[in-house]
Amino acid sequence: MQLRLKYPAIPEAAPDHAQLCVSAAQNIDGVSLDYSVESLAKLDEVIEGLRQDGISTQEVAETLFSFGCYVGEVFVRHAKGQWRLAARTPMARAAGFPLVIQLGANTYCNPIGKVFKRLEEGQEHELTLFYRAFTT
Repeated sequence: MQLRLKYPAIPEAAPDHAQLCVSAAQNIDGVSLDYSVESLAKLDEVIEGLRQDGISTQEVAETLFSFGCYVGEVFVRHAKGQWRLAARTPMARAAGFPLVIQLGANTYCNPIGKVFKRLEEGQEHELTLFYRAFTT
């Protein structure tokens, strides 16, 4: 999937992508996101709304990328996560997206991929549960 992103897909720009999510959620759905763990439930609701409207990942791929960066920023701010280029991690072949989060020495997660799965496959990919799975 070819994405046309406003910012480069590099770790240093992930917070900028996340801010696009905050703005989109506020402007489109009137949802205020504050980078708290609890805000992941609000983002879940936004994504579920897209799902219920029959929106495909291809239609909103760039938006979903920013949503994934928002989820990653929650890991950065609350779980000492660090953005990494997927190609330089053990997730290089599996990630599907250029950025992943590193948690600790050998743990990685893919919040961007998770957001895409959340839209494609539904509530079994709930973002709060995803966060808790990697932090508890």
